[in-house]
Amino acid sequence: MVWFAFVGSCLLLAMIPGVSTAVILRQTLRAGRSSGAAALLGNETGIFLWAMAAVFGLSALVLASEVAYGAMKAVGAALLVVMGVQSLWKARRAPVPLDAPVPYDGGETRTTGGWRRSYGLGLATCGANPKAAVFAMSFLPQFVPQGAHVPLTLTLLAGIWVAVDVVWYVGVIWLIGRAGAVLGRPAVRRRLEQVLGAVLVALGVRVALEVR
Repeated sequence: MVWFAFVGSCLLLAMIPGVSTAVILRQTLRAGRSSGAAALLGNETGIFLWAMAAVFGLSALVLASEVAYGAMKAVGAALLVVMGVQSLWKARRAPVPLDAPVPYDGGETRTTGGWRRSYGLGLATCGANPKAAVFAMSFLPQFVPQGAHVPLTLTLLAGIWVAVDVVWYVGVIWLIGRAGAVLGRPAVRRRLEQVLGAVLVALGVRVALEVR
């Protein structure tokens, strides 16, 4: 029952919109499913690293340092604001011809560098989020059965957490791809860029102003 409760909790957490959702959606809408998948993998790498840091007590050291916590918060907020401003700027500059629909998968060029950039954005936004460290420290230990090998069990829970996240976001990315005929229209893409840009800026400001 503990394992079922853990999987259910992970699924509910994945469904709650937040920084990860905004970044993955942004990359998917801007450059297609492959870019969204790269951002997803970067995000899940960050989650797993924070979970491992919690296993070995490293996240507690980070959170105990006011300087480290503040620096992480500043970097995370800056990344979100920069991505949001970029989206708003792109929406402002993008032409909206009525007779030239843009294929959903024909946005930004699919290059190895582009894939790496999306992966890096996912990893950076998660890695620079101190709330992820707090959550990993407080969430995972609740599901360790009494008498179990703690480090091994926490590692297994972290793997399950990442797997549930991946399943959920892969479904989201797939649905966006299925709606490509609509999302590929220039006017729709421009509006989505505006909305996601505003959301990312708001999330960045919220992270910067959050009281520890």
